[in-house]
Amino acid sequence: MKLLTLLLISTSFYACTQTSAKPKVKTPIEIIVDHAKWQVTQDVTYDGSYRLIDYPNGDVPAHIGVCTDVVIRAYRAVGIDMQVLIHEAVKADLSYYYPIHSKRGTAKVDANIDHRRVHIIRKFLNKNYPDSKIKNSEPYLPGDIIVWENWHIGILIDEKVPGTNRYYAVHNIGSGPQKEDVYYDDGYLDHYRWKPFEKQKP
Repeated sequence: MKLLTLLLISTSFYACTQTSAKPKVKTPIEIIVDHAKWQVTQDVTYDGSYRLIDYPNGDVPAHIGVCTDVVIRAYRAVGIDMQVLIHEAVKADLSYYYPIHSKRGTAKVDANIDHRRVHIIRKFLNKNYPDSKIKNSEPYLPGDIIVWENWHIGILIDEKVPGTNRYYAVHNIGSGPQKEDVYYDDGYLDHYRWKPFEKQKP
């Protein structure tokens, strides 16, 4: 009887180990979204002052940041370093990124700050990843980047605003990273679905 019981237990354990589901491997976008949501839990003071930072993978201290840092840090969670990508792009076409300063002869490449400027990120995506820009009339999805003209940027997460079909955005507009309902379906926004890890062609 004991032998039979032991055999049944062993068989049941074997069946369980064979049928148990493997942990789901998250996609890069899911990791980016998770990191954006995690940033909301952190105590970050809004501070856009100029600082010298490392290169590559340079960052201002974790307890400070601005709107661009939310996106930069989220993408670093999947190994995408916007500092390097944008630095190389600006070096290659300085007059495109800083047309007025180029005319004045004062334009310069600066790996400490270029990638942290909204208008530079916007130009970078438009020039190097034009396929990532999508019409505002198309559905907004988790991981999408939204840019308010040249002054603000945020990223959508996978949580919807109750009673709506809108996804919350994570952005930092002065009070650190916040999860908020933003009316991203207006005419002042650029809407991007940027997936450089999928080898998008410029």
